[in-house]
Amino acid sequence: MNRSIRRLGIGIVVLYLALFVKLNWIQVVDKQALDENPLNTAQVRRDFNRPRGSISTADGAVLAQSVPNPDTSSEFERVRTYPEGALFGQSTGFFSFRYGSTGLEKQYSDLLTGSTFKQQIRGFGDLLVARENVGNVTVSLRKDVQEVARDALGDRDGSVVAIDPRTGELLAFWSFPSYDPNYISNPNGTQAEAAWKLYQDAPGQPMRAHQYQDRYFPGSTFKVVTGSVGLQTGKVTNDDPRYPTATSYTPPQTNLAISNFGGEVCGGTLPQILKVSCNSAFAEMGQATIGGPDMLSGAESWGFNKAAPIDLPDPAKSAFPTDVITNPPKLAQASIGQNDVQATPLQMALVAAGVANGGTVMTPHLMTEVRDSQGEVIERYDPKPWLTPMSADLAETMRQNMIGVVQGGTATRMAIPGYEVGGKTGTAQLGTDPPRSHTWIIGFAGDPGQAPTVAVAVVVLNQSGANESTGGVVAAPIARTVMEKVLQVQRGG
Repeated sequence: MNRSIRRLGIGIVVLYLALFVKLNWIQVVDKQALDENPLNTAQVRRDFNRPRGSISTADGAVLAQSVPNPDTSSEFERVRTYPEGALFGQSTGFFSFRYGSTGLEKQYSDLLTGSTFKQQIRGFGDLLVARENVGNVTVSLRKDVQEVARDALGDRDGSVVAIDPRTGELLAFWSFPSYDPNYISNPNGTQAEAAWKLYQDAPGQPMRAHQYQDRYFPGSTFKVVTGSVGLQTGKVTNDDPRYPTATSYTPPQTNLAISNFGGEVCGGTLPQILKVSCNSAFAEMGQATIGGPDMLSGAESWGFNKAAPIDLPDPAKSAFPTDVITNPPKLAQASIGQNDVQATPLQMALVAAGVANGGTVMTPHLMTEVRDSQGEVIERYDPKPWLTPMSADLAETMRQNMIGVVQGGTATRMAIPGYEVGGKTGTAQLGTDPPRSHTWIIGFAGDPGQAPTVAVAVVVLNQSGANESTGGVVAAPIARTVMEKVLQVQRGG
């Protein structure tokens, strides 16, 4: 009898321990996966009936807020609304009972609902007063700049990123097509489901934040990276090498030449070949002058093969092929932004920002501060560096070279009177019958002789034409218009 009781006791203890371990495993190890599972509505149901703070821009526009639900028969007391609709849809994301949350709504959910440890401690006093313990998030984006970016791009598929190179603050973050999160966040399940299906089936994937979640061939904008790697390794200066004047370059191990656009003849030193975006010279620079190991490590020092640490969910990794060390033809193509090189618009904006900021790439971010319902600061973002791929003196060399591209090269349409502007165009060919391309430009602007205060990247997708001037014709006016607005705002205009 005693033996049976002992076995039973041991069995109960084992089962209890197993239950204890499993429960803690679910609560600790599996918590994030379970919270993010779209089939798990328990957390969303709880959050829907909890006060939730607002999201606002630097110039005071309310992007997200919770208001009383006009449907008194609903189980939900509040409705999440987005007053600016599609203008900021890909940044705010949505907060939906049926589909969970995305964007800033997901990234800062704990702060918005007052669920962080710091907020819980501060919220003890709120138990005695009628006060909501929430966090109101302010972001660096500006409505006035975002509207200019939207209008300048128009109804062409593409993205516009504007950033303050000194702090990493994103000023405009626009992509077309976009979507209105009000419909997805509708607590009426039937209506939310209809909107979800409509957006999922729409061309251009409007619910996807193309600015940082999609990658494209960067084309000749990548030559800024190649030239910068050459400078940083000491293998390239503004005076040497002087690349031969030619129409093409044929790398080792192949008979296929890399040609200049339209059979153009070009060559010379770094400032000269950057100004005219000479394919043959940059292909030779990457393959023969710099070499595979330094090109790979150099590209990665600029953030390629990493995901930029933006405070938004699921950023894409920009890519530079790792097998170029043993593949000279691929290395030559990759050195001009072709082959397997892919970049997000955010990544290329960071390249321009790094040159503008003395060789230091600041961490890109949206949130600037969070305040409680009484207006007291709960959290404030402190700008910090992400990467330092260049020394300050060599970054200044590249900055001057990019200014030369605007003053007398392929990016002249980017010029802004009274300001110092640098840039680099890019055209990523998609086909030749008929000729189509993704058109790019990256650049920066600021007061003459001073550190630039805005950097941009613009990509316009699937445009007609496929020569090196296409980026300067299509993308440059968009970038100029956006930078003009930022500079106007920064001057208090």
